Order: sequence, then structure tokens, then C-alpha cells
Amino acid sequence: MSRFVFRSLVLTCVVVNAVCGAEPDGGEWPGFRGPLGNGYTGARDVPTEWSAEKNVAWKTELPGDCNGSPVVVGSRVFVTSADHEGRQRSLYCFDADSGEQLWVRTVPFDKVLPTHETNLYAGTTPVADSERVVVWHASAGLWCYDFSGKELWSCQLGEFRHTWGYGTSPVILDGKVILHTGPGARVFIVGLNPATGEELWKFEEPVDGDGEHNRDNKYMGSWSTPVMAESDGRKTIVCSMSTRVVGLDPESGSLVWSCDGIRGERGDLCYTSPVIAGDICVAMGGYNGPAFGFRMKGTGDITEGQRLWRQTEKTPQRIASGIVVDGLMYVMNAGPNTVQCIDPASGDVKWQARSGGAAAWGSPVYANGLLYSTDQKGATLVFRPNPKKLERVALNALGEPSNSTPAIIHGRIFIRTFGHLYCIRNPAAS
Repeated sequence: MSRFVFRSLVLTCVVVNAVCGAEPDGGEWPGFRGPLGNGYTGARDVPTEWSAEKNVAWKTELPGDCNGSPVVVGSRVFVTSADHEGRQRSLYCFDADSGEQLWVRTVPFDKVLPTHETNLYAGTTPVADSERVVVWHASAGLWCYDFSGKELWSCQLGEFRHTWGYGTSPVILDGKVILHTGPGARVFIVGLNPATGEELWKFEEPVDGDGEHNRDNKYMGSWSTPVMAESDGRKTIVCSMSTRVVGLDPESGSLVWSCDGIRGERGDLCYTSPVIAGDICVAMGGYNGPAFGFRMKGTGDITEGQRLWRQTEKTPQRIASGIVVDGLMYVMNAGPNTVQCIDPASGDVKWQARSGGAAAWGSPVYANGLLYSTDQKGATLVFRPNPKKLERVALNALGEPSNSTPAIIHGRIFIRTFGHLYCIRNPAAS
């Protein structure tokens, strides 16, 4: 393990990706990991205890076992689903107050493409603004609808084939729909006009292999969803690729900087989104791959000058993205089933503890001073950020599998399991 420790660095960031310093009011959850794409919400009156019967405002049945997470805008909840081995890929819209299905829009697809048995079809999360919702169906295209379900536009971006399937989610950053299209033989990040679907720019990432295996015949691919960061006096769109992290100019899509370090002994793999802590970015490789931190400064290949640390030994399986609270990063691991508290500046593990539940695929979210993480058995661990130990508040079981991230708005938590969409409500909340 190589490490460059800068002890003088002070992390004042409370959450990741708070680009403009604005705190979301907690009234909406428009995309993957919430208003800022970092798992943070300003929601209050959030429930801390529930079960399959207790504090359930409503639940509605969902077809298909899928990994995509819910988003909530206004009075609508959007989730993806798929049937018939991915030959029908759908976006569902539900009423947020009652759970009533308002509409469904299904895109037929005439091929059965490969995927891993744990990465089910419709593994992506839609994104919405105040007028429209955008959903990525991978090889079946990118689709945009208004809130009544009327199709506004669609675009076909090619076939994306990988033995482990697809799973990146579109996001809206800097007024553009941003999509990382990998993994596959061709990988690119594209910026689109959300009103028309017009392509504004495209960044092509070199593929060192055939898209499934690298030149050493080891697995490769990235399922990372981009985030926005502000550092060194500029905004950048940050995404973890299969071997490196890239920072792109939001206006042109051109490469500003890159930092190597994701390539591991078992392959070139990344499942998580980058974690932003002030001017530091932390990236975590998949399949027990490396984790590393670097300063987002300079241009070109900044690996040698800006990488602070890189950990390669005894790294856990990481699928959930981390979250930063009060300068420390909290990470839920998929194997072993642990929670870690890590210093983003040095990579030092402050503590590690068993979660008490199953492996975590869903990313942790922060609301009202607490962290919420739903595991693969549908149990949500609620714990308090603490630099010294795991401070459990509750472990709430729904008794159904889940690989999704909760959506939290004022007084309500929306959880997607393999069987249902749940609305958990605090009875005392207004």
C-alpha cells in the first residue's frame, strides 16, 4: 500500500458534492442518491423505526426483481422495471401519497442480452427535473417523458453488451442530462439537452480490451454514475472509469484531468460513484479492487502530483457508494458485511464494525443527523455518524430482498424491494 499523507489538510465538507454550498430542503429526491447526487437531504421528521407492518403508509406491488432505486418529484414516484428477460423495459409512475399507479411506459427490445444473475435488468435509476423524467434502458435507448407519461424524446446510443449487464444511471448536472454509457466495447459519457435530447458533447473513454476483459484477460468495466464537483476554481463532472477517474468540463465534455489507480489484481472494475470531500476525490474499485484518494487539482494526468494514498491490501467488496459527514467517509461493504469510517485525506480506517445485517448494495443516505443504509435482505440500518464507533439506532426489516438505495423526503422514506415499493411514514410528521 502506497500512501502520501497530508496532515495539514482540513476537511470542512459536511457532505459530498455540495457544489454550490446550498443545502437541499428535503422536499424532493430527483435522481440517484438525491438532490446533490451524494446521498444527502435536508429532510426532517424522518422515521427511524418500521417493519413490514409498522409505519408503512402504503406499499404497491412491482413486477420483476430489479435493482433500480426510486426517485420522488412533487407528487410522483418513478421506478424502473423489466420483464421477459429484459425484452420489455419499463418506467412506472406512482402517486407519492397513495401508491396508486398513474402510468407505465414500456419499451420493447428484441434481444436477450447477457447479465449477471445478481445484476437484474432495469438496474438503473431515472432522473427528473420539474418538467420531465429521463430513463436509461441501455441498449433499448434513453427515453424522456413528461409527468403525464407523454413521450418527449428518445435516442438510441448503441448496443451495450457485457457479461455482467448494465447499471449506470442518468443524472442532470449543470442543466444537462449526463450519462455514462458503459460497460462494453465502446464507452463514453454524453451530455444532452434535457428538453430535446440533442447531443451537446461526447467524451470517449479508451477501452483497453474487448469491453469485458482487458489485455491481460481479466474482467473490466465500470458501472459508476457521474457526480459534480467544484475544486481548483472550476466545476467538473467526475466519473470513475475502469482504470482511472476522469474530470470533464461541463460545457464542452473535454477532459480536464485524470487520476489512475482503479486497476486491481483481479481486473479493471468499478461499481461505485466517486466520493467528493472538499477538494479530495475518493474512488473505490470493485471485486476487492484498490481504493485511493487524490486532490482534484491541475490538468492532464494528475496521478503523480495529486494522488494522496492508495490501498490495495485486504480491500472489501464495494458496490455501495460512500458518503462524507463532518469530514469523514462512511462506507457500507458487500463482503464482508461491514461498515467502515475512513479519513478521505489519508485512507486511514478510523473504525470497522459488523453492520448486523446482510451485504449492502444500496448506498447510505443522510437525513436529520442520521445515516440510512438498506441491505440485500431489505433491512435498513439506521446509525449516527460517529468518528469513534458504529452507533446503531435501529435495524428495520421488511423481509424482502433489495439492492436499492432509499429515497428520503420530509417525513417519508421510499424503499424499493424486489417485490414492492414501500412508503414509510412517521405518524407524527405533518
